[in-house]
Amino acid sequence: MGTHMIEAGDTAAVAAQLGREPRGVRRVASRCPCGLPAVIETAPRLPDGTPFPTLFYLTCPKAASAIGTLEGGGVMRDMQDRLAADPSLRAEYRAAHEDYLRRRGDAAREDGIEPLPEGTQSAGGMPERVKCLHALIAHELAVPGISPFGREGLEALPEWWRSGPCVDVDTADADADADADSGVGR
Repeated sequence: MGTHMIEAGDTAAVAAQLGREPRGVRRVASRCPCGLPAVIETAPRLPDGTPFPTLFYLTCPKAASAIGTLEGGGVMRDMQDRLAADPSLRAEYRAAHEDYLRRRGDAAREDGIEPLPEGTQSAGGMPERVKCLHALIAHELAVPGISPFGREGLEALPEWWRSGPCVDVDTADADADADADSGVGR
């Protein structure tokens, strides 16, 4: 789907990261320092037309785990409190929300599909709440400098990639080649 193609190696890596075939992938939006996809951009509608509001989808399980640990530490409560108290932070967060909606609408138009209805959520609780740091960090990785809380979260993370890639792409590619050779999935 879409006018953007993703390379087979990236598709195999994302499938290994997610444990399933990815759907509606438009492109790799951000790469991990190890070189594998970290964030994919997805179409606003799945191939069957189902709305899919998550434009930027974090795929790296090591990053996701590190973000989960950060969320579990209560960082989002502090972010939410600061959002309520700081008008300039609210304005920056609203701008990130508007960027997300604009990019999602542009993606739909580029792909020749129906945009999501007006009022469809953006991601991560924007613009009123801080709800999902995974989505906010994915947006920041895809569009550096856009998400104040995504940027803060990213800066607070350990270097999740230091211990090596989250998946073995050569093995994933070899498995896919073996399946193709054996007729599996045909």
